[in-house]
Amino acid sequence: MIETSRLWRIALAPLPQPASVAEGVALMAETLEECARQRVSLACFPETYVPGLRGGRLTLPSPNQAEMEQARADLQTACAHTGVAAIVGMEWTTERGLENITFVIDRSGRLLGHQTKNQITPGGEEENYVPDGQRRLFSVDGVTFGVVVCHEGWRYPETVRWAAVRGAQVVFQPQQTVGERNGQPLERWGESFYEMAMVCRAQENSIYFASVNLATPDQNSATSLIDPKGHLMGYVPYGAAEVLVADLDLTLATRFYARRYHPEWYPE
Repeated sequence: MIETSRLWRIALAPLPQPASVAEGVALMAETLEECARQRVSLACFPETYVPGLRGGRLTLPSPNQAEMEQARADLQTACAHTGVAAIVGMEWTTERGLENITFVIDRSGRLLGHQTKNQITPGGEEENYVPDGQRRLFSVDGVTFGVVVCHEGWRYPETVRWAAVRGAQVVFQPQQTVGERNGQPLERWGESFYEMAMVCRAQENSIYFASVNLATPDQNSATSLIDPKGHLMGYVPYGAAEVLVADLDLTLATRFYARRYHPEWYPE
């Protein structure tokens, strides 16, 4: 018997860098309102959207944990108000140090957990952020998914495979991948290493791969959605702050290749 389609509506929300944490929270809350009007189940935002990505081109004030805690509380309220779940990139201070963290909030505003960026980009980021060494799965509306943060998904495909092997039908990638092309803007989707890596992460695991970049003119990859066969379902034009809404047919996310993986065949 052929399995009927099971659709799950998501939104990928590339937003411009906010001038302040308060502005960033307001922009995300407005986006969640729009997502509610479009009957979206879950919205994903860029990496460390508030306060911004430390160690790169931004000049940011010292970490303010109280401000981050208030921002997260406000976003939990926004999720509860709109009935839309969210994947939100922030900074967070722990006993280990400053973490590049992504929180997952459900439709009721309940915090489901977090994924820390563990494979940290060498250079300025590595000088500012610390890993927690853990990988986690999440579930919204009965859909299992994973989160990999930017550099992890590009250079460390094991992070995506980890989630797919354990049941994830979708892997979300909050990212900020900008400014590496010496002022030469991308003109056509698929010319970038990063966009081709998205195709690989989806097809090699037979899952959906959903990547959300910051909206800026010097992107090195577009905000993009790839289906389990490695086909581009949609993307946001370079530099645009437009929400990409799509229905995922979860019956297509079979995890076929991920399920065939035998880690015991690769002893350390």
